[in-house]
Amino acid sequence: QVQLGESGGGLVQAGDSLRLSCAASGRTFSSYPMGWFRQAPGKERVFVAAIGRFGVGTDYADSVKGRFTMSRDNAKNTVYLQMNSVKPEDTAVYYCGAGRNFATMRVSASYDYWGQGTQVTVSS
Repeated sequence: QVQLGESGGGLVQAGDSLRLSCAASGRTFSSYPMGWFRQAPGKERVFVAAIGRFGVGTDYADSVKGRFTMSRDNAKNTVYLQMNSVKPEDTAVYYCGAGRNFATMRVSASYDYWGQGTQVTVSS
């Protein structure tokens, strides 16, 4: 069992930077590839980024590639999403999840655990 808790969201202006954190409980954190999804009002939850078990592999949605960076610290049971040059269209609730297989991390159904989400609002 893994419990996830996101933090770091807030209200920022376009062009600003923000770092989200996702802290996990449990001693098996390093056995899970981790991912970030986001859900804007009235829209479905979509993939943002993923990282392999030991941080070797990463994957990003085209909409955030070059602006967002995902990392993890297995000693702290935490993953991060560094968001630079944010845009109003980045406004959403951001969720972190623990998945099963890095190859399928773009698919929300392949995740075993989710956090409660953190709101990010970007003003223009």
